[in-house]
Amino acid sequence: MGYAASVFENIESPDGFLWNTMIRGFSKNCKPVKAFEYYKIMQENGFLSDNFTLSFLLKACGQLGSVFLGQQMHCSALKHGLDSHEFVRSALIHMYGMVTDIETASQMFEEIPEPELVAWNIIIDCHVGCGKYKEALNLFLRMFTSGIEPDEATILVTLSACSALGALDSGRWVHSCVNGTRLNGITTVSNSLINMYAKCGAVEEAFELFNKMKGKNIMSWNTMILALATHGHAKEALALFEKMFPDNLERPDDVTFLGVLCACSHGGMVDEGRRYFDIMCKEYHIKPTIRHYGCMVDILSRAGFVEEAYQLIRSMPMESNAIVWRTQLAACQLHGKVELGEKAWRYLSELEPDHSSDYVVLANMYASAGQWNEVQRVRKSMQDMGIQKSEPGKSFIGTDLDKRSDLRSVKTCPHQGRQ
Repeated sequence: MGYAASVFENIESPDGFLWNTMIRGFSKNCKPVKAFEYYKIMQENGFLSDNFTLSFLLKACGQLGSVFLGQQMHCSALKHGLDSHEFVRSALIHMYGMVTDIETASQMFEEIPEPELVAWNIIIDCHVGCGKYKEALNLFLRMFTSGIEPDEATILVTLSACSALGALDSGRWVHSCVNGTRLNGITTVSNSLINMYAKCGAVEEAFELFNKMKGKNIMSWNTMILALATHGHAKEALALFEKMFPDNLERPDDVTFLGVLCACSHGGMVDEGRRYFDIMCKEYHIKPTIRHYGCMVDILSRAGFVEEAYQLIRSMPMESNAIVWRTQLAACQLHGKVELGEKAWRYLSELEPDHSSDYVVLANMYASAGQWNEVQRVRKSMQDMGIQKSEPGKSFIGTDLDKRSDLRSVKTCPHQGRQ
């Protein structure tokens, strides 16, 4: 954009199209403030906003997360009589969704007499972005029953809602809507289906779909490896990883090795974890991130190599975060390494001094070692600082989840069989 701006500055009398081009460029390149700077100069030069200008600026408002600025642009759209324009209305809905004002976004969507596919996609995406997953699924159903055929974007965002809810039956229904359509062979759709099945615990269905895929990419492999790893199928995850090499199917990236290290962690495979970490660094020249180091710390800590894990943390090229130190502290409690646990605790108390579970683990570590005076000291510290134990976690069985979203009430897909 720097070169584009220098060219633009040398144009003697840029027209409205060129102003819009510059505003659009800055909004697309994550420089929303610059977009408004050019908008201000555009107005000073006597140019009026059109539907394109407002659409680009509303996107910039969403990037900035500014409700106030977005409302100002909304007023400008009303002032110029552009609020009902298809592009501007869609941009307004998207902007309100990005700033998490889902009520206004929904209201504006409901005011559209006959929403097109783009508007449906935007409002579904807004609900998913705001964590309103059940509402997103109900909107997808409304769209389907109104005769609008979904596209790739619709399926992707709807499957993400199914994944977040763990709504397996809803996900299967969406899958049935994809079968027999032009969407069936699209790699991104297949990847999202694999991810949905994995997130919902149906690893076998995910693996079956993966094996049937013809256009696998690195994301396909990464999703499946991580799915197997996180569900305790460590050997299968590593075997799948090894299949990537003979025919050079895909070159592993940092996410691939994250899944591999996760598999080693869940499978208690210390030697394999060390080997794959070395392969990643030395053969593929991939720079480990904090997450890779966190996996290695977990691998070593689970197996009782607490001192080695501590030395790894200390040798990291970046500052450790609370998650890594928390892993170390839990391992120290499990293996009775009080001195190392105290070191981990000191780092944790600096990073997140109010995290109640850290105090609980520390107290339990002292209790396991029979150091009851230290247990009392930790508990007194919690009382003095007003720190209370977190409420126990809760789980649910989603037997009525899909009934609430009403997707199972639709027996067939209106568009199934269309190409």
